[in-house]
Amino acid sequence: MFLIFGCDPLANRLAEWIGARSRVRIIGLVDNMVPIEECEMVALPTEMNLDEMPLPEVAPTAILLLEEIICDDNPVEALKNHWPNTPILSTLNIEGAELVSVEDLTVSAIQDRLRSIDRRQGADEVLRLLKESDESAIAIVCHDNPDPDALASAMAMRHLCEGLGHSAQIVHGGMVEHQQNRAMVKLLDLELRRLILEWEVEDLLKEVDMVICVDFSHPGANNILPPSCVPHIVIDHHTSEVRPAGDVILVRSEFAATSSLVASVLMNANTEITPEVATALAFGIRTDTLGFTRSFNAVDLRALSWLGAWIDWEMMRSFESPPRSQEVLNIFRQALNDANLENGLMLAPVKEMVDRDALAQVADFLLPTEGIEVVITYGVRRSKVILSARSSSESIHLGKTLSNTFAKGSAGGHKSLAGGQIPFEELECEDGESAMIAVAEILKDAFGGEEE
Repeated sequence: MFLIFGCDPLANRLAEWIGARSRVRIIGLVDNMVPIEECEMVALPTEMNLDEMPLPEVAPTAILLLEEIICDDNPVEALKNHWPNTPILSTLNIEGAELVSVEDLTVSAIQDRLRSIDRRQGADEVLRLLKESDESAIAIVCHDNPDPDALASAMAMRHLCEGLGHSAQIVHGGMVEHQQNRAMVKLLDLELRRLILEWEVEDLLKEVDMVICVDFSHPGANNILPPSCVPHIVIDHHTSEVRPAGDVILVRSEFAATSSLVASVLMNANTEITPEVATALAFGIRTDTLGFTRSFNAVDLRALSWLGAWIDWEMMRSFESPPRSQEVLNIFRQALNDANLENGLMLAPVKEMVDRDALAQVADFLLPTEGIEVVITYGVRRSKVILSARSSSESIHLGKTLSNTFAKGSAGGHKSLAGGQIPFEELECEDGESAMIAVAEILKDAFGGEEE
């Protein structure tokens, strides 16, 4: 049961709420008492000492001290003497009780409400711009080497655009190499356009009426768009210190995945959804939250619950367990042979890197190892050192550390997951071997690795 001292409006509302779920007793002054259904009411003629009050025989689950009606010199001490193991919460600043700030709770509730309105209006702005544009040619741009979250978000936005009468294409730079990513593209029969050269990007921007960025917010940083490009719509869950440029900016950090954010746009659009789109978005959420174990929020749960009616679980399992290539096994072998652990920092170089996305798989595999707080796998591709980093330390922000260590746009990411592409010229190196050595020394300095 729960025990409430006081019968002001807050006490009454709490008693009504608790009474619908559990046993509750409210003790207050008779002049202020209001009858409440499903609630034991104890009316006192005046304030009195605790031992004079009719108290329950059982120890309460929790005590709420909302009015000063206990006359003991130290009411909290008196309550603890009577029930030593019962938590005591109070809106009064009384020593020994856990303070519950009504003002803080009110502000928090208002903030949550404003966030909800902001998300809905942000989605409405995206839909308004798409509906106002008549039969437009749209380029939906992913970051380089798109992951499941980017691919799913792009696919869902294309589904929405085409449903509104537009023609849309998904474009990206880099490669789709990770087995899960390739399986996703193949099973969904997902049409992607890969661009490499600057003139290809220039031609694209001339032939389309609208540019939509998904899962990134700044052109020129790990994507094919030139830094001078101003997108029409930006949809991302990564925040940055610099506000992105664009006609409609839908960047919301409370979402753990861009797929969740795009799902909320589809919810507001009242558009028909297919099993393929729903499964892709659910898989995007799953991968960006490491199987719902990292940074998973209520808004992501709401999106996943909404998608659940259409998800093809057999297809989802096919995404999750694709066959692993011999090339990837070779990368695992190299990383395990050459990995070096110093003061919680494991550096795992891959000298012969055929599949760059295997770096992330190796990093995910090594992180749970005893003694490792940070693991960074790295290899050379096209005159760049590619990094994939993971961390289990609360005191380290991988994305910020890497972003501050290397030139703007070369590296960054989340607190526990990050990566980078460091050009040889930034490292003042001319070949892969010297670049790998240089990166290792820089990472040791950045993360404080010392010989054990």
